[in-house]
Order: sequence, then C-alpha cells, then structure tokens
Amino acid sequence: MPGMAGVRLSAPAGRWLVFTTVLGSAMALLDSTVVNVALPRIGLDLGADLPVLQWTVNAYMLTLAGLILLGGALGDRFGRRRVFVIGVIWFALASLACGLAPNAGVLIAARALQGIGGALLTPGSLALIQSVIHPDDRARAIGLWSGFGGVGAAIGPFLGGWLVDGPGWRWVFWLNVPLAAVCVPVALRHVPETSDPEAHGRFDVVGAALGAAALGLVTYALIAAPQKGASPAVVVPAVAGLALGVAFVAVEKRRSEPMLPLSIFASRQFSAVNAVTLCVYAAFGGFFFLSVINLQVVVGYSALAAGTALLPTTTLMLLLSARSGELGKRIGPRIPLTVGPLLCAAGMLLMTRAGVGAVYWRDILPGLVVLGAGMVVLVAPLTATVLASVDVGRAGLASGVNNAAARAAGLVAVAALPLLAGMGPEAYRSADAFAHTFRRAMPICAGVLVLGAVVAWRTVRSDALERAGTEAGGEGEGAEAGAVPEGAVPEGAVPEGAEGVAPVERAGGAESAGAEGAAEGAGAEGAGGAAPSERVKGAKRVKGAKRVKGAKRVKGAKGAKGAKAKGAEGAARPPCRPECVYHCGVSAPPLDPGDRRPGA
Repeated sequence: MPGMAGVRLSAPAGRWLVFTTVLGSAMALLDSTVVNVALPRIGLDLGADLPVLQWTVNAYMLTLAGLILLGGALGDRFGRRRVFVIGVIWFALASLACGLAPNAGVLIAARALQGIGGALLTPGSLALIQSVIHPDDRARAIGLWSGFGGVGAAIGPFLGGWLVDGPGWRWVFWLNVPLAAVCVPVALRHVPETSDPEAHGRFDVVGAALGAAALGLVTYALIAAPQKGASPAVVVPAVAGLALGVAFVAVEKRRSEPMLPLSIFASRQFSAVNAVTLCVYAAFGGFFFLSVINLQVVVGYSALAAGTALLPTTTLMLLLSARSGELGKRIGPRIPLTVGPLLCAAGMLLMTRAGVGAVYWRDILPGLVVLGAGMVVLVAPLTATVLASVDVGRAGLASGVNNAAARAAGLVAVAALPLLAGMGPEAYRSADAFAHTFRRAMPICAGVLVLGAVVAWRTVRSDALERAGTEAGGEGEGAEAGAVPEGAVPEGAVPEGAEGVAPVERAGGAESAGAEGAAEGAGAEGAGGAAPSERVKGAKRVKGAKRVKGAKRVKGAKGAKGAKAKGAEGAARPPCRPECVYHCGVSAPPLDPGDRRPGA
C-alpha cells in the first residue's frame, strides 16, 4: 500500500485502521471487565475457593504487566501490524482454552496465556494509529479509539452479566473468538505494516523474566498466606520474590538497552506521579474485584444486575473525562490529583452500606456516583501529567511504564486485600462472612487513596503540564544545563555537512508497506510532532549524534525543515533507545478513556 505513511482519516484505509485497532483493543478491554462479573459463577461451577478466583484475575494481569513493555519493543522491531495480529490470534486461542477449561488449574494457565496475547496486541493498537494516520487527523483518530474504548468499558459489565446469566460464564471468554475472526482479516488486508528501522540490539528477555517472576512470587505468597500463615511455603516465595525484584533493578541498571531504562525516573515529577498511580490503581483493582462479588453474594443481585449496577462509574468517565482533562490544563494537575483520590476514597467508604438487604438507590448508587466523580477528576490529569513529566521523545515509554505500574498495583491489591481484610478461602460462599470482610476492605482501599492524595499534594507541581520534560534528567556526567557537548547533535537537527540524513517524524512519515525506497536526503515535509528515530528506509545515520533534551531548531541549517541546532535547554544525555516513543503505545492506564496530546 504505497503512501500509507500519511493516511487521512476520511480515506477508507484510515477508517479501516481505526476500526481494526478499536476491535483489537476491545477484546482486551472487554475481557478485563466481564471476567470480574463472572467470578462467583466460575467459583460455584468449578468448586473453587477464593484464592482460585484471585488467580483467575491475577494470572492474566501478571503476564500482561510483566511483558507489555517487551511487547511494544517487539512491534517496533518486527512490525507493529505483525505483532498486533499475532497478539489477537494468541488472545483468541487462549480465550477459547479458558472457555473449555475443565478445572481451575487449566483456567488459570489459560488466563496467563491470555495475558501474553494482551501484551502483544495492546501496545500495537495505538502505535498503529500514530504511525499511519496523518498528523492532522491523528488527534481525532485517537479520540475515536479512546471513545469507543470508553463505550466498551461501559457495556462490559452489562454484557458479562447477560452472558453469565444466559448461555453461561464460558461465553465470557468465547466472545473474543468471533471478534478476532473479524479483526485479523481486516488488519491483514487494510492495515499497512510499520516498524522502526533503527530498532536494534538484543531484547531484554532477562529483565522481563525477572520482573514477571518477582511479581508472581510475591503474588503467590500474598494469596497463600490466609491458608498457610507464616509457613515456609509463604515466606520462601515472598523473600525470593523480593530478591528477584532487587535483581531486576540491578539488571536494568547495567544493561545498555534495558526494558525499563531507570534514567526515566530521574524526573522527580515522573516518579511522583507513578507513586500516585500505584496508590490509585491498587485501590481501584481491589475495589472492582470485591465489589462485584459483594453485589452478588451479599446483596443478592444476579450477574446481570451486578454488572449493570456499576454502570454509573464508567458512564461518568465516558461523558466527563474530556472536560476534566481541560480543567487540569487550566488549573494544573496538583488539585485534581489531590481532590480526585479523596472523592474516590469517600465513594468507597459509602459502599460499606452495600450489605444484606441494601437498596440500590439509597445504599449503593451514592457511593458509585461519588467514586465515578473522583475518577473523572483524577484519571485524565494523571495521564496528562505522566506524559508531560518527560521529554516528548520518551512519551511512549513513560506511558508504557505508567500502564505497567497501574496493572502491577491492581495485581498486588487483588492478592493482598483479602489477606488484610481477613477473608478466608470460603468467605465468598457466605453472605454474612463476606459482608463483614468487605466492610473491612473498603476503609483499607480508602486509606491507600488518601495516601495517594497526600503524595500528590506534596510532590506534584501545579505547573507540571507547562514545564513538560524540563526535569527529564541528563545522564552525561558533568553536563551543564543549557550546554551542548562537543559533537552532540540536538534532537531533530542535522550537523553541517552531513548529507543524506532524513529524519522523518514518527507517524507523519513512518515507513509503511510500499513506502520503501524513499530518496535519501529527502525532507520530511508535513510530518509533525513525532520522534526523529523513525526514519525513511535507507537514510544514513550520523554516528555519534546525541539527543539533547529541549533542543531548539534555528533557521539556516541543513536537514529536516532546514533547521540547525543552535543550543539546547537542559542537560545532555545519550540517545534514547529506538523504541522510546512507541515502546508501549498505550496512552493511559486501563480505566482512562485516553487523554494524549497530538503528536506526543
């Protein structure tokens, strides 16, 4: 498909691409919302206890959180469409296995395989939009992608409840198979292939394995603790998990091309916002896991009624998140990131009224409305601040790290909250027992949210969205702010005398199927707002060129847009890894309908 590097959204190819990416993302999004609704019925059908239900959720989250950054890098190297399609097929086959599972062990193993598929397809969906759609249409395309994602999040619990009460819980998983049967042929026929021609080096398989193993062992210890107490079967995995976590940090620090470049945490704002993310999504993960079970076991709702009961939160997010993002830009993120968690904490405390004999309009709806209002205030500014706290060239990596942090926080919360609340393995079989422990769990979630609000108030600057990337610290020793080391080339500039360099800004000029053979030295006219690491195939690369944060372009130089670097703001650092911009491609944590600057 020649010329697909700047596809307009009004063209058939543009509409097909958005349709394909929305359909692929919907598989993972629906799965994450409908499975929670099915948990009580799964437990009864398979004769499973509460730890099995925890693993049904966490097996998926474990492999997804541990491999999502690696999945983005695979797409950059081998082709985003290719990895996306493989992910969709993998996810569908694993979903089929989940629906056919004869026992809990097979179901948990299949859920882990689902997470691998999700780690392959999730990063590719937004990356394909940004690498193919014309820059002028990219914001609208992302808006459509995120908007339909919000609709999927809203109908997920309702659809899951209908399936569980109707044909059965196995159809919650089988639903993904027809979606994949439509998505794959459309992607192969209508979506062009894009990749990063400068992606090189070895994949950080060791880092990915260490990170996933550390999370897995800690999760196992937390889930097993209520039954086995402080026995060696719990203590040994816990200690081993913590040791592997330390080893993961050490490996990432020493590798030349790590999966998780620790230098990104040199930005104090990025570190602070991720700390807020951990608190917020730990509370969300624990709440949505327990609340759906509570509505069915304690209040006595059917699966359909329980799923429908939660619609106010996702509906508020869908309707008001865009306005919340604009408010965050006007007043700064500090107040929304403080007020939002406090509102969510109040909503979760109100949900303690959802006990035996609860009346929806009086005891349940108020808590869900307050919780939804807090999520509206919080989530969009949180995502915007994550992206603004690092250089534009690292926005994709920052988004991927934040997304992985959100999922890891939910993973640990689902494992730890029943332990902290004193839930036994059979708690969900008794209305009185579960109601008692649910009332203990909600204040714990609220306390974690209050901690997040305190962290936000003390660490997040009100001008964080205006000072985008100014703290993305340099790595070069002795580098002074504003100085350009000898021989360093600011980002986007071409050294004098260096011919044949054609920095094509990502997405606007990304290489696609049929776009090969672009003339060396041709400028990337019309390409806007993307990383220069995406180049026309065949363009030469200037050795020793380093990216300098905040570098400005000045008229009168050769190369892209005829600009010559005159200086740079901020400290110099070695080049980012080639996968930085699309390392993950996910614009926001799971509950965010998406708030991403065009070209970011």
